[in-house]
Amino acid sequence: MKRQWLRFKDSYLWYSFKRDKIAILSFAVFVLLFVSAVLAPVISPYNPYDPANIDILSAETPPMWMDGGTSGYVMGTDAQGRDLLSTMIYGMRISITIGIFAVLLQSFLGIIIGLVSGYFGGKLDSFFMRMADVQLSFSYLMVAIFISAVLQAAIGVGRFGDIAVPFLIIVIGLAQWPQYARTVRASVLAEKKKEYVEASRVAGFNSMRIMWRHILPNCMSPILVLSTIQVANAVMSEAALSFLGLGMPVTRPSLGSLINSGFEYIFSGSWWITAFPGILLVVLVLAVNLLGDFLRDVLNPKLYKA
Repeated sequence: MKRQWLRFKDSYLWYSFKRDKIAILSFAVFVLLFVSAVLAPVISPYNPYDPANIDILSAETPPMWMDGGTSGYVMGTDAQGRDLLSTMIYGMRISITIGIFAVLLQSFLGIIIGLVSGYFGGKLDSFFMRMADVQLSFSYLMVAIFISAVLQAAIGVGRFGDIAVPFLIIVIGLAQWPQYARTVRASVLAEKKKEYVEASRVAGFNSMRIMWRHILPNCMSPILVLSTIQVANAVMSEAALSFLGLGMPVTRPSLGSLINSGFEYIFSGSWWITAFPGILLVVLVLAVNLLGDFLRDVLNPKLYKA
């Protein structure tokens, strides 16, 4: 572990990171938001899931610096009388969870398909790539609307809220695996022509070992960059689905459902119900995207400078 840390300290990645103020700032913001989401039950002033902390008489209370605001609700309350700051922290926790697990699912599918397609080629490659083309021709929103309607009709709206998180993970994960498949396939096509792959074949290694133990580790740079960008895309996808009423219910808010729940009050004066979750969503996605841009530039060998 110590040796790996020393190698990391001497790497070009760490050298570039220390000299990139935007990367440091975006990483600090992301870590702050991620830790806040993980420690939501500890740092949140209230538990928005606890009915005892919901006071309908305090609904639409403005932030404490505005007229009518109180110090008990720093950012005010939403239409249900929940503390908006606590609800945002818990909502960010759900949004990040869905984003990370959706990316894990799409990367798992995409890496396997991309490896097999790029390494073996031929009809198998054509089949998987045409399947990816078909997948990309369908909007994930259209698929989500159809599946959501079927599920809500089959099990009821109330029970749908209990499976909303795995539903969004599966829908977003299955909708966006072609990006990974195409990225991995392109890397495999370049790597399998190199000498170390030929040496592995001559040594008698089977195809599975060559793909997973030799080719895949050399394809991790574009996968890592893509993963950071896809986390941001998955968070935005969850927010879009929840905003349309196809994702998280009001009782288990995410950032998207919070924006949706407060949208009808934005012109009645309770702008903070939508504005603050929207700002938090923008900051979270921007921080992840900036990190992705930094990694893309650093891990691109064409831009490497000794």
